[in-house]
Amino acid sequence: MKKIFYLLILGLWACEEKPKTTIDTWVPYDETAIIEKNADHESRFMRYKLIQSKISDRNDLWAQIEPQISDFSLKDYEKLKPIILEQDMMSLQNAIDEGKLSYKQLTQWYLYRIVIFENDSLSTLNNIISINPTAVQEAIAKDENNSEEHHPIYGMPILLKDNVNFAGIPTTAGAAALQDNMAEDAFIVKRLEASGAIILGKSSLSEWANFLCDGCPNGYNAIGGQTLNPYGRGEFDTGGSSSGSGSSIAANYAAGAIGTETSGSILSPSSSNSIVGLKPTVGLLSRGGIVPISSTLDTPGPMTRSVMDNAIMLSALTGEDSEDRVTVGNSPQKDYWKSLNADALKGKRLAALKGFLEDSLYKIQVEKLKDMGAVIVEVEAPEVNLSGFLTLLNLDMKADLPHYFENYAGPSISFNSVQDVMDFNKEDSAKRIPYGQARFEGIVTDSTTASEFDTLKTRLMSEGRRYFETMMSENDLDAILSINNWTAGYAAVAHYPALTVPMGYEENGQPKGLTFIAEPFSEQKLLAYAYAFEKATQARKIPAKYK
Repeated sequence: MKKIFYLLILGLWACEEKPKTTIDTWVPYDETAIIEKNADHESRFMRYKLIQSKISDRNDLWAQIEPQISDFSLKDYEKLKPIILEQDMMSLQNAIDEGKLSYKQLTQWYLYRIVIFENDSLSTLNNIISINPTAVQEAIAKDENNSEEHHPIYGMPILLKDNVNFAGIPTTAGAAALQDNMAEDAFIVKRLEASGAIILGKSSLSEWANFLCDGCPNGYNAIGGQTLNPYGRGEFDTGGSSSGSGSSIAANYAAGAIGTETSGSILSPSSSNSIVGLKPTVGLLSRGGIVPISSTLDTPGPMTRSVMDNAIMLSALTGEDSEDRVTVGNSPQKDYWKSLNADALKGKRLAALKGFLEDSLYKIQVEKLKDMGAVIVEVEAPEVNLSGFLTLLNLDMKADLPHYFENYAGPSISFNSVQDVMDFNKEDSAKRIPYGQARFEGIVTDSTTASEFDTLKTRLMSEGRRYFETMMSENDLDAILSINNWTAGYAAVAHYPALTVPMGYEENGQPKGLTFIAEPFSEQKLLAYAYAFEKATQARKIPAKYK
């Protein structure tokens, strides 16, 4: 990697000062090989039409980074690598307290690492859309104002999925229509910054949070191109829709990231990229200032390399938002990280779903949980009726996207409806919608009445709750064990929180996650269980080519 790096970044060494760093110009590469290789892939989500964006220029990203790392060198990067790579927030804070590291160096290290891998056509993951041009400046201020008493997220560089508003850089949801959407901070961004976090930039995503095209690859959007999985570029699915958040955290591009989920959009990319992802209870965290799909189901959540970091981030994100009424009375501020302990699973009754025990990794981990003192109860999942799920999303987005345009979008955005965006996309469909916009078309043609919609929402939540409550009450369970996002739809409509943690890898190296699910507002319990499991198994491994 050092050899490749020297071809890409020129270190100008000076005797009296640290070396100055400039970034070589990005030149688009021939992506034909990976596209042709995947043309007949068994999964339609891996059949790429393009990798690189036809709209964005990677050099605009370098223009945001270069001034911020001009006094940071390859020598600095290598010296700090053992202190930062794969380290959790508490370890980073300890290194800073001991004088081995500063918040400025930490922020520069992540930016430098992004350039190392993303300015190389053989390693680029296309998982970063934009960078905060004042991130290092903010980090310097954190160093100057550092004190003994602060939240553990203080000074930590965090990436936001690019459907979360952040003042100073566009919030695009990956869409050409929102390329110039300069909006004010989302509520959760204000919460992060109030605890001292540094917003490093925006991670890529499946465009419009995976609700634009039908059957298109996870991780594709017009602005950022095709996000790739660091465990297998072009070999393994990134999961969606928080693809960039999953890929970038797996590759150690930031201390943590924010994802959003409607149904599986945190759980899927987290498990696919061997990181920890929490889909909180709807109502725990504000959705204000986030480009929506469904006000009924949407929630942001933390995506991290460790459970401890996940708990730290969750604690910084909570807070009632008067503009998002579901949070009122439901978002107490807690120090979630303080009560984590390695013995949390002893005596806990966990459900192993019989249908999933055919999965060898799942079965192995269930046995390990027994060894840790958990009581495993094998259960059959009940049959429930989730028909109409797509209609719920259609009707919500038809109303919720205009609400975002009116209340949260930047002043340059003049769209009023989904139809307006569709019309814009049709003006240059080759660049803006290469995979079409079938889901948007489904939104505008859905004729479900308001009365039918209310009935549908009530039934779906009832059925989702019945799915979990039947198993939990009949077997006196503390939590249910799932795989990846395989039970995400049920958790979504039931408003049950779900937390996935790495549990190992298939023979081909593809990551898999063990997912803990429990009743609404039981995040503290889920974090405790996942922490104990993580400590006992240490299953996560850094992607081999991103060490």
